[in-house]
Amino acid sequence: MFNSRSCVNFPMLLRVMGWLMMMEGVFMLFPLIACIVYGERDYQAFGISAAVTIAVGASMTFLIRPERNDMAKREGFLLTALVWVVFSLFGMLPFILSETPLSVSDAFFEAMSGFTTTGATVLTSVEGLSHGLHLWRCLMQWLGGMGIILFTLAVIPMLNHSGGMQMFNAEVTGITHDKIRPRISQTAKGLWLVYIILSVVLFLLLWTGPMDVFDSICHALSSMSTGGFSTRNDSIAGWDSLYVKIVITVFMFLGGVNFALLFKACTGDVRGVWRNDTFRMYVKLIFVTYVLFVIAISVGGHVSSWMDVTINPLFQIVSTVTSTGYSVADFENWGAFVLALVFMLMFFGACAGSTSGGAKIDRMIYLVKNIRNELYRCIHPNAILSVRVNGKVIAPDIVSKVMAFLCLYVIIIMVGGIILTAFGIPLVDAFFSAFSCISNTGLGAGVTGYGGSYEIIPDVGKWVLSMLMLIGRLELFTVLILFTRGFWCK
Repeated sequence: MFNSRSCVNFPMLLRVMGWLMMMEGVFMLFPLIACIVYGERDYQAFGISAAVTIAVGASMTFLIRPERNDMAKREGFLLTALVWVVFSLFGMLPFILSETPLSVSDAFFEAMSGFTTTGATVLTSVEGLSHGLHLWRCLMQWLGGMGIILFTLAVIPMLNHSGGMQMFNAEVTGITHDKIRPRISQTAKGLWLVYIILSVVLFLLLWTGPMDVFDSICHALSSMSTGGFSTRNDSIAGWDSLYVKIVITVFMFLGGVNFALLFKACTGDVRGVWRNDTFRMYVKLIFVTYVLFVIAISVGGHVSSWMDVTINPLFQIVSTVTSTGYSVADFENWGAFVLALVFMLMFFGACAGSTSGGAKIDRMIYLVKNIRNELYRCIHPNAILSVRVNGKVIAPDIVSKVMAFLCLYVIIIMVGGIILTAFGIPLVDAFFSAFSCISNTGLGAGVTGYGGSYEIIPDVGKWVLSMLMLIGRLELFTVLILFTRGFWCK
């Protein structure tokens, strides 16, 4: 017996990649229009970037003629991982060609941070950026929030028969995936419809407040995607508005809910949302953490107004657990206990199937229930127990995969932190940066009080962190499987 090389359908894979690149080029036209409207010279950067991206994509789509149109599981994994890298490579072009150009390392980091909705930035000041760059940063997050592949499945129905389910499973966050419609393209359209409607509603609500039209668009895109990019250096605090904080808190919370549940709620099954174990745990986690925040803030003497024990801690909790990364002013001064709770929320994340990062509450539920069973077996070794979630027995292989995921998640944080220390990054900054990027939260190392933001990271460290963002966004296995021998051999 011997292992023969598998025949990956590269021509079909590249052709689909070409379709995706043309769509990315079309989205670049919106920032181009913004630059023209506001009379900014960065329209040239977006014009060139859009032309190059569309030209390369069109060449791949119309010049490559695959012998077969099918894509199996291997192609699904490979295409999903490559799309995010390619989108970031072409998405960084406007940053390089702009009036305030970034280096290749900085531009790629910024683009990957955008598409993975991490929200980490190398920019020391964003208020000097053109309107086009602001819109492109937030548009990248909005596209990456629900998923690039998922968007493609919604607009290119032919992929419904060409590895669509494999790509859906490889990109959409979660342990198991329930189709809300019989066909995968219909499922993608349903999820994107909910996403678009919520984004439009958020835009209208922000527009009626202190934000102008442009700021409302940008923050609707970045908040609904739980990305966290802002048009102000002070982020949401720049408006000093209770109304803005409340509205964004509500929609960040919704961004952390499984969109399949939101779709069912929109179709009339509202009770099904509360019957979901993960959603209830999501609400309980926020409530318990909020109580602990208020106690810590009060005991530490950090109460200067009623907002410090009401909306400010709630805003920070929801922003962190959904991996949005917005922060209220001086929350790092609330004490070490609050900071420890922030780390916990970053690790947990919100619900699977949402736009948030982190390990996901679903997996924590599986972990707790499996640990409880193992403790019971210590006393009753012959007992046959199973993990039940939402009234259903979870297959042992799924439980094992969850345990492997959580172990691997911690290992990658450790390895990432160790690699960063090799480049002279301080210990705390290194591990916190790795943790923040793989959880797609984007909080800077300055939160710890030990270092600054991501501009202090050496170029090679930024590439490492970009890889961690990608691994975290695609939930580890989709990327790491490409580095195994078994993936490339039959």
